[in-house]
Amino acid sequence: MSRIAAIGEAERLRGFAFAGVQVVAVDHPEAARTAWRGLAEDVGLVIASPTAHAALEDERLDQRHERLWVVLPA
Repeated sequence: MSRIAAIGEAERLRGFAFAGVQVVAVDHPEAARTAWRGLAEDVGLVIASPTAHAALEDERLDQRHERLWVVLPA
């Protein structure tokens, strides 16, 4: 079974924890990259804040087919 994780600012993602989403609060770009690289293998979907997504552009998300991702609206 795959899990869901969310990466971004705590205030934007707080509510996802109530649905069982693993929330990884980050406050700067390097923290977002570290969080992405540290996700468990069983995470199948990542929800990213716009800020976290911008920080993850160097991670080539579109080439990582083992994991789906979605960006929250701004």
